[in-house]
Amino acid sequence: MKGIKQLYVLIFFILLASGCQREITKPEIKPKFINIYQSSVSVFHQDDNEIPSLFVKHEIKGNQIYIECLVTGISFRNRERSKQKIGKMQVWVDGKKSREITSAAFIIKGLSPGKHKLKLEIVKLNNEPYGLSKEIMVNIPR
Repeated sequence: MKGIKQLYVLIFFILLASGCQREITKPEIKPKFINIYQSSVSVFHQDDNEIPSLFVKHEIKGNQIYIECLVTGISFRNRERSKQKIGKMQVWVDGKKSREITSAAFIIKGLSPGKHKLKLEIVKLNNEPYGLSKEIMVNIPR
């Protein structure tokens, strides 16, 4: 009889201890960006008379987002600074500026599962907008 009471007391304390734990929230994960350098293919073409444009293609594989951009009329290449239209791309994730990119293709890793809003904006080197931006919604599976 004494052993059964001790067993009930032990079970009571185990249940009490397990019920008093705080819920641990997951830390906010910062996305990682990986540039994909394409030395053999010229994605950017600049012509002084060409109207700048931006086309974005993306693909989701697991928790990675592969993004490929086609930008006309603006170059990201540093060696072409003598030309007028030089720029960079600002990437915003869920309304927060995440990174500046200077390549036409890149991968975003480490986004938490769920829906995310990505904004890609082409700006001048002094961060003045060119007026080219694209917004896409992505859903990272669980």
